[in-house]
Amino acid sequence: MNENAPALDIVDETFIAVPPSTVAAAFADPRSWRSYWPDLVLEVYTDRGDEGLRWTVRGALVGTMEVWLEPVLDGTVLHYFLRADPVGPRLTPSRLRREADRRARAAKAIAFGLKEVLEDGREPGVAPASPGPG
Repeated sequence: MNENAPALDIVDETFIAVPPSTVAAAFADPRSWRSYWPDLVLEVYTDRGDEGLRWTVRGALVGTMEVWLEPVLDGTVLHYFLRADPVGPRLTPSRLRREADRRARAAKAIAFGLKEVLEDGREPGVAPASPGPG
């Protein structure tokens, strides 16, 4: 095992049938980060606009995190990367696996929550509902 590698290396992808700008808006307000990652303190080090954000991470973990928004077909693939080490005493291998699983499930829950809200029932391949006459 590489001693320089982070203890947690979480990668996730979820397709959301909305444009990247719509997904980016869900991450634009720093106040939303606290609801997504309540035990982490995030500081943006790269704002890529509609392509996502990169953060340094402090709090319960120390490392980096990224949300990369890739335009694909009629929507966006939300790529999530978390590379960090837990703060505090070194975790046993079994506790580290449980923490990695917990973080991976939390990432997927965030992605599925955004998918449900942002798609608003839209099926992939079906054009978004157009707003009615103003």
